Amino acid sequence: MSVIRLVCLALVGAAALGAASPAAAQAAPTDPRCAGKLGTERVLAVDPAGLQVGTKHFPQTLPLADGEVVLTFDDGPLPGTTPQVLKALADQCVHATFFTVGRNSAAHPALMKRILAEGHTLGHHSMTHPMTLADMPFDKAVADIERGLAADDKAAYGSVGAKPRVPFFRFPGFGSSPALLDYLGKRGIAVFGADFWASDWNEMTPEVELKLVMERLDHAKRGILLLHDTRAQTVKMLPAFLAALKEHGYKIVHVVPAGEVATAPRP
Repeated sequence: MSVIRLVCLALVGAAALGAASPAAAQAAPTDPRCAGKLGTERVLAVDPAGLQVGTKHFPQTLPLADGEVVLTFDDGPLPGTTPQVLKALADQCVHATFFTVGRNSAAHPALMKRILAEGHTLGHHSMTHPMTLADMPFDKAVADIERGLAADDKAAYGSVGAKPRVPFFRFPGFGSSPALLDYLGKRGIAVFGADFWASDWNEMTPEVELKLVMERLDHAKRGILLLHDTRAQTVKMLPAFLAALKEHGYKIVHVVPAGEVATAPRP
């Protein structure tokens, strides 16, 4: 089966969209099995060096047009919920970024390999998810970050290198500090915040969560969305949410590090 890829080097103006760094956009490979589904509209390759995005925490975000959404999930993987999230995404041919916790990755390497095999991006969310890293002594915070990077890569890829395979990181509870941001910047690791979220750390019904996140998206118009693949209410909400995105004309953008190119049609 041939792969259709259109490489687009002309980017949306950074000033207009608040882009933090140069990025390359390309059309997501097409698959006839995805006809009529939400799908992944395009792949956005970003240079991790110095990248800090998400307007809830930083002055800039990714270069997204109105109607474009980046789906991100925190805190997994967990066997009770992550497989259902993966199924919902696969059913709509959608790709997302999973910011995984090292202790969960180490406990569930098969799930890490599945996330990777199904075409998603694997980012990092520390080893133990302390609340927060900024409240810890610097050396202990760095150790927790580095242990998480290593645990995630060991579980997903079977080996650990000098740098993580995907240099994307999100602080637990968004608890960063200037010193930790500087440390990650020198390591060439991008820091992701969010532009809006579903507040799914609070108890609510899937119906209330769906209404809340759609209202926030309609207000924001575009951006990085934070969800949790460890929350049962989010798992139950997700199929209806993906259907609502399609109904309202939103498009999914899949973020990868620069140099990572899709080579096969996405499932």
